[in-house]
Amino acid sequence: MKPCLVPLVFIVLFLSASCKRATPGPDYQATKVVTADSAAVVSPHPLATQVGLGVLKKGGNAIDAAVAVQFALAVVYPRAGNIGGGGFMVIRTKDGQAAALDYREKAPLAADRDMYLDSLGNVIDGLSTMGHLAAGVPGTVAGLFEAHKKYGRIRDMKELVQPAIELAERGFRISPTEARRLNGFQEGFRKYNEEPNPFIKDSFQLGDLLVQKRLAETLKQIRDKGAAGFYEGPVAEAIIAEIQSGNGLITMEDLHKYEAKWREPVIGQYDGYRIISMPPSSSGGIALLQMLKMVAPYPLNEYGFHSTRAVHLMVEAERRAYADRAEHLGDSDFYDVPVDSMLSDAYLQARMASFDAAHATVSDSILAGNFKLLKESFETTHTSVVDAEGNAVSVTTTLNSNYGCKVWVDGAGFFLNNEMDDFSAKPGVPNQFGLVGAEANSIRPEKRMLSSMTPTIVEKEGKLFMVLGAPGGSTIITAVFQVFINVAEFGMGLEEAVNAGRFHHQWLPDAILIEDNAFPDSTKQALEAMGHSFNTVGRMAVIKAIVRLPDGRLQGVGDPRNPDDDAGGY
Repeated sequence: MKPCLVPLVFIVLFLSASCKRATPGPDYQATKVVTADSAAVVSPHPLATQVGLGVLKKGGNAIDAAVAVQFALAVVYPRAGNIGGGGFMVIRTKDGQAAALDYREKAPLAADRDMYLDSLGNVIDGLSTMGHLAAGVPGTVAGLFEAHKKYGRIRDMKELVQPAIELAERGFRISPTEARRLNGFQEGFRKYNEEPNPFIKDSFQLGDLLVQKRLAETLKQIRDKGAAGFYEGPVAEAIIAEIQSGNGLITMEDLHKYEAKWREPVIGQYDGYRIISMPPSSSGGIALLQMLKMVAPYPLNEYGFHSTRAVHLMVEAERRAYADRAEHLGDSDFYDVPVDSMLSDAYLQARMASFDAAHATVSDSILAGNFKLLKESFETTHTSVVDAEGNAVSVTTTLNSNYGCKVWVDGAGFFLNNEMDDFSAKPGVPNQFGLVGAEANSIRPEKRMLSSMTPTIVEKEGKLFMVLGAPGGSTIITAVFQVFINVAEFGMGLEEAVNAGRFHHQWLPDAILIEDNAFPDSTKQALEAMGHSFNTVGRMAVIKAIVRLPDGRLQGVGDPRNPDDDAGGY
């Protein structure tokens, strides 16, 4: 008898599996750049990317894949992936039709404009960010079902929810990034929740298995009963019981009344590009188009990447767009947002009339207001998808802060958002991201709070060119702006454009926020001489993007600013 020869590949696989059992760790690895012949998915987590690719390979389209990814992120990206929050989706079909879906959270029926003020009319610190009163009515589940109903190809929604159920039931081994986050928020978890709770632990370590049985049961309700499995029945009852335990405002009527809403996307031109982005209740699309139109008359490509002239011009455009954001933007169902006026060439030329190529504009000379130092935020998720037929989806969703208001719905297994902080609790008083607002974004029952999320799709010469978006609080809009400009004006490939250092100005505070080593000291010194000042942070918004290359292939890029960002394709 001949000896049995074991193939080398089998030995390697066996040893690899044995090592994993001996020293448990994540059984996935993030890929930052992928080039694909047919389809691509870029998401905040490798396991979610795998789910999206699996749907595409089974014959689903980009909308199906995006929906499945969002449910998966509710499991594997608990700090921001959610069913307890809301978001925005921008769609471009293979034949060039564009659509925008708003499933932003809403203020409860019992909310009122002064609900976060004390008897003297001052904002009560923390009331809109922590605990049950900070939560808006969740919109994610309604939004995902609405997107699938109109554009999905896989007829049975159960196929898109099932992968998330399996991830929740069997668990997944957490990455170093997730372990650090979980450890960093234990105080909040313990303050608003009781054990047993999968997120409360003395110390999370790399490779710990995170199993979420209650979330799995909630997802089964959604799988079997559709959106009603969330907004009615046991899950809804668990949400209301949790809210009532902490004197929150959301009621069963709030849940029953929630609806996602289709809106007209904001669309504009920049040179040979057509920009498709999100309208209010997001501020992202309008602010992005304003900035692009304000810089369009200037030769940015001649100025050069991160040159003093280029940074100065872009900062001044950002300053003016964010001043407009504070004054004019809010939920268009409640406030007559002057979209056409804000995007008109004449208006934006007038806005730039005070631009001085040699000196910084003082923000108080544009509009007055109080301010405080901007706080970083990355507690949002973004996913970009392009399928083999050319359908594209750009979807951004959020809980607002890390793990939202820190309240975990005890009977249903997920965190609630703290999106009520995105309203203007009091005109002129900044929220946790340093953003100020006016009457346009005041609190009213059933109103959607203003957002900076900027899911965007770009065409070039009539064809799909780029899909991008990011988490990052108020820095989302400027990050999308700069990555696009890096490609369109400075000739960068997508990877270089995403990786490049970023800067940000949001009118108030009157300072340029920059990443460490974003640009040379000589540029910074020259800008300081022009009257600019700086605040430095380690990182800003985390872009996830796909570009169609000249040969027709797709390149997906995840941002190195988030170690778990993952690009996949085939």
